Amino acid sequence: MNSQESSLDQRIRLASFAWLSKQIKVHGDVLQRQLLTQGFEFEGKRVPLVGPQGIFKPQALSKIPLSITTTSDGPYDDSFDHNGLLLYRYRGTNPNHKDNEGLRAAMKEQIPLIYFHGIVPGKYYVIFPVFIVGDMLHSLTFKVAADDPVYFKTFLGNSRAMLVADSNDEARRTYITATIKQRLHQRGFRERVLLAYRQQCSFCRLRHPELLDAAHIIADSEPEGIPTVQNGIALCKLHHAAFDSDLLGLRPDYIIEVRKDVLDEEDGPMLLHGLKNLSEKRIVLPTPSELSPSKILLEKRYAEFKIASQ
Repeated sequence: MNSQESSLDQRIRLASFAWLSKQIKVHGDVLQRQLLTQGFEFEGKRVPLVGPQGIFKPQALSKIPLSITTTSDGPYDDSFDHNGLLLYRYRGTNPNHKDNEGLRAAMKEQIPLIYFHGIVPGKYYVIFPVFIVGDMLHSLTFKVAADDPVYFKTFLGNSRAMLVADSNDEARRTYITATIKQRLHQRGFRERVLLAYRQQCSFCRLRHPELLDAAHIIADSEPEGIPTVQNGIALCKLHHAAFDSDLLGLRPDYIIEVRKDVLDEEDGPMLLHGLKNLSEKRIVLPTPSELSPSKILLEKRYAEFKIASQ
């Protein structure tokens, strides 16, 4: 890129990061594809952040892609290597395809990209900045590392320096990228559970997604606490906290049980309507029915609730 193209490229990337940061503050770090496709306006031009292909360069940029995307039902099996770095498949099998060449150029110049990981159809976990740090021709795969946005500085006169590089870059990026795998599992679990429960609390039917959680029946720290929908329940934050604290229990027949000392307590309308009135109510179940909470897991969790109720 010449100096004019390089300056425009940097300004668009920084504007993209700033726009994404605002969206994440409003919507959280899982964003709708429609929002990303619409993108934002930059100097009179529309800049979408995703396109039909996984490696995407908007028209406003001259050479190097802006983002890479993995869809939840896409043709590529992206994964993590033993160091925790993301493995991102080439587009197709031609190493010299222009999209693959674009990522190769991003690696050479250490240009930051955005990574969108499909959690469920139409929803993407957002990670930025990410860098291409390896090119494995034999497996048609790039290695991708994430970095911490706080390391970003504005353009300082070096056309290749959007990041303040130091000797700890590799170790820092490897560590940050390794933590993303766990966050992807957590976000994926939440989105799959909320989708199954039609974006509502299964106890009280509250429908505000920003106030909903995916509660584990068996904690993910335990061997049986796998991140499947059958080990989850969509709960509002109040009922999630009450469930985790054993103020509320859920029987294997999907009936809510309120702890006796809570039923006997007098403490105003929140306790009455928020907890006590749930006693002996049946929860809202997901669709399809095979995604309903595992009765085996509920039986184990209910036994723990009964012990806590004594």
